[in-house]
This record gives sequence, C-alpha cells and structure tokens, in this order.
Amino acid sequence: MSDKPIYVTEPYLPPLEEFIPYLEEIWDSKRLTNNGPMHQQLEDALCEYLGVPEIALFNNGTIALLTALQALRITGEVITTPFSFVATAHALTWNGITPVFVDINPNTFNIDPSKIEAAITPRTTAIMPVHCYGNPCDVKAIQEIADKYNLKVIYDAAHAFGVQDAGGSILRHGDLSAVSFHATKVFNTFEGGAIICPDKKTKQHINNLKNFGIVDEVTIVAAGINGKMSEVNAAFGLLQLKHIDNALDKRKSVDNFYRDALSKEPDISLLQPSNLEKHNFSYFPILIENNYPLSRDQLYFLLKENNIHARRYFYPLISDTTQYNSTSKRNHLKISKSISSKVICLPIFPEIEKKSLSKIVSIIQNPLAK
Repeated sequence: MSDKPIYVTEPYLPPLEEFIPYLEEIWDSKRLTNNGPMHQQLEDALCEYLGVPEIALFNNGTIALLTALQALRITGEVITTPFSFVATAHALTWNGITPVFVDINPNTFNIDPSKIEAAITPRTTAIMPVHCYGNPCDVKAIQEIADKYNLKVIYDAAHAFGVQDAGGSILRHGDLSAVSFHATKVFNTFEGGAIICPDKKTKQHINNLKNFGIVDEVTIVAAGINGKMSEVNAAFGLLQLKHIDNALDKRKSVDNFYRDALSKEPDISLLQPSNLEKHNFSYFPILIENNYPLSRDQLYFLLKENNIHARRYFYPLISDTTQYNSTSKRNHLKISKSISSKVICLPIFPEIEKKSLSKIVSIIQNPLAK
C-alpha cells in the first residue's frame, strides 16, 4: 500500500506559472465576477473551439441543467435514463418535474429510443437523454419522437465536451445541451458548466435566469438564480483551452492501451466507441461478465486493496436510490440493471503513468494471482 493511489480520474493542471498572468490581470481589473472580461473571452473562445453558435457559462453543470429546464418552461414529466449521475434526476426534481426512467441500449449505454414512446403520457413535456461517457445518443431517433409528440429535448451533455459527429459538435443537438466543466471532466474550470444555445435571444433569456432574472437596475423579469461563473474560473478555462488538444491526445493513448490489453479477454466486455469525427475519451468502462473468476464487486475491492480507485459508474442506478425507487418501474429497466451490476470505469487521465496502467491490467488479467 506504499504506492501512490491511482484514482479513476485526475484533473489536468497546466503549469502554475502559466496561470499567474491571468490572475494578475484579474487583480489589476478588480473584476471578480458578473460577466467580466475573462468570462466574455472564454465564451467566445469556447464557441470557436466547439463550433457552436452561442454558449452561456455557469458556475457548475448542475445549475446549468436546472436553468435549461427553467428556460424551456418544462413541467410535468420528463423521460430520462436511470444510468447516469444522480444530478440528472435531481435537476428535474428541483424543478418540480417527475423523472420517468426508460431502459438503455446494451451497445451504447444510452437511452433506448425504442422504449421512449411507451413511456409518454399526457403529462410528458420533454426528453432528457444523457450522452453517457461522451458517446452520443441516437439523436435522430430521439428528435423524431420529440417532433411527433411536440416534446422538448434537453441533453445532459456533462461528459461530451469536444465530441464531434459528422455534422460537428454533438452539443448542437436538441433544444438545449448542458455541459459540465467539473474537475473530473476532460475540460475543467475547477467548477463550472455551460448551456449551448441555438441563438442570441435564447442566450439572453438564459443569462437573465442565471443572474436572478435581472435585466437592469430596476427590471427583474423572472425568478432567476445565481449561476454566474467567476473570473478566476473563466481564466483557468482560457488557459485549459491552450492545452486541451494535448490532454485529449494523452487520453486517447490510455484508451488504446486498455483496448489493446483487454479486448481479447473472454470474460470482459468493452464498450465499443461510436463512429465519430472526434472522441474525448472521458471514461473507460469495462463489463465483468459471469464467467470471470471474480464478481464485479470482488474485482472492485481487489483493485482498491492495491490502491487503485476505480469506480462503479453508474451503480446504483438512479432508479434504485432511496429518492427515486418508489417512482420507477424497475421491471422495465432490465438492461440498465444488468449493465449497472457489471460495470467498472478504469482510471483514465492525461498524466497516468505507464507502470500504473500495466499494474491495473495485470490485476484484471490475473485476479487470483494474489
């Protein structure tokens, strides 16, 4: 246990000396928040990097998701996935909306469009899918259902920074997409998030909502919230953008290492990547199948005994937590339940050492050796 702990992720941090000039500029301006120059620069830079029309920065991804639902005036019931971080459902509950969980596709771990229509009721107003692990949902099928039933689509795109399909950023899909810049994500601003907006009018409405509904000194148009990103967070994001492509390349190398080492293991299944123009390699999930020498949880604790802190993302299902298990029809979630019982996300981050990767793979390949 003397080795350094290996966590499921580790934030990429550029050289500290590169951050100092940004802080000095903030100190000189004395602008710490409220749409300051760093905030404006980061919005412009992210629009260019991601190839999206408008972006509204937030202090975190959960507040962004809460505000996206407010901006579209979503009520009643919203169809979503149980295979996600609990913030997905919490954002609905905090808005007084009932989450309705439907099962996932066994090949993508994303919401299964073929299961959505059966869950639609007169109270349904929207669909909120998640691009799980950064792999895009079947956006075409989801949009066709939404158009047929006059539903809004809000994507929880927390994992999906920088991912591109043949048409460009996957963040452009749906009515709105909310992304996270938390320290665990491929692009981080310490804490942070954003809503991708289709036009300036929508962005202005969202900007009002994230600033208490204030338009000017004497005009308040909505019961808004404080969702603003600080200048320090925005400055860090500007610096991170200078390094993001290098960080993503390193993550790709880790992904390749795991795939080369584990793809032929008979009792381990790997999530196959979508056919994309650009991946972000945000997670590396494996499934522990029935004939593996250990159960999923036994392997999880064996890794932990060796100072390797993998995570069972996502376990338990949101629908199995105390908050939500009374509202979900769990017998309709068989695939979600199965995947949740078998999944382990292995450590993946830009600076992980080759010897650490070899150690992880060795334990997985030879779990009974110790």
